[in-house]
Amino acid sequence: MNINYLNFSNTTTFHDGNVPYFTSRRLDRNSEIKHAFSTRIGGVSKDQYSTMNLSFTVGDDAKQVVENFHIFGNTIKIPTDNMVYSHQTHTTNVMRVNSHHKGMGIIKERDFSDIDGIITDEKGLCLVTSYADCVPLYIYDPIKEAIGLSHAGWRGTVGNIANNTVSLMIKEFGTNPKDLQVFIGPSICADCYEVSEDVAEEFAKAYGKAVFDGILIPKDNGKFKLNLHAANYMNFVKAGVDENNISVTDVCTCCNEELLFSHRASKGKRGGLCAFLMLK
Repeated sequence: MNINYLNFSNTTTFHDGNVPYFTSRRLDRNSEIKHAFSTRIGGVSKDQYSTMNLSFTVGDDAKQVVENFHIFGNTIKIPTDNMVYSHQTHTTNVMRVNSHHKGMGIIKERDFSDIDGIITDEKGLCLVTSYADCVPLYIYDPIKEAIGLSHAGWRGTVGNIANNTVSLMIKEFGTNPKDLQVFIGPSICADCYEVSEDVAEEFAKAYGKAVFDGILIPKDNGKFKLNLHAANYMNFVKAGVDENNISVTDVCTCCNEELLFSHRASKGKRGGLCAFLMLK
């Protein structure tokens, strides 16, 4: 299968097959964790949700979404019973989850809401977050044996959910940010992500002069290219993560609409992808 890789370093591995998925080359080195990022291939959903839709909020048949989760879980050898699915509303809210939350958001109702980031130190509990252009933030602490997984759209990025996730891991697990390994996963690239002046102003307020250091690129039409990868990278560095421990995806969701769901490429007619992260 052809994949349109961006001109970053080759940080993302494509696992081909009946149910393909991506992983981070750096995180792949850690046998203590399991992680994945889904594609739109290999499920049972139809039409615009074809076929591996993992979102319950886009209008697809919920039974088919659950079946897709079972299929994908079997592929990466993680039962859906062991997953906890965030409730994303473009906030910067992060919470700690435990075995009590197993299955929530997929096979049983959540007892939480408005949560875009989740962390845990419990082995066998798989964190799950949803995407269709926004940025998945995978975080692994090999010293304290803890993980975090957060969803960063432009609101979550400018509001710095990366820092909120790291800060909660410090509070809950005693994490030292210098120990963290971070993967900024498959998501829309700057060339595909045009934003208007009001969004650009929010980033200018948050980042000051640094906003023009690869985060905002002015266009001739008065709009801007927005590099969410660069902004989240900067957020992690400011949170104390060693820049040498941060890898950035080389896969754009919008450039690969035949393989990945993209809100922008499909003009909103799409399914959802998911990121998965678990301590073994």
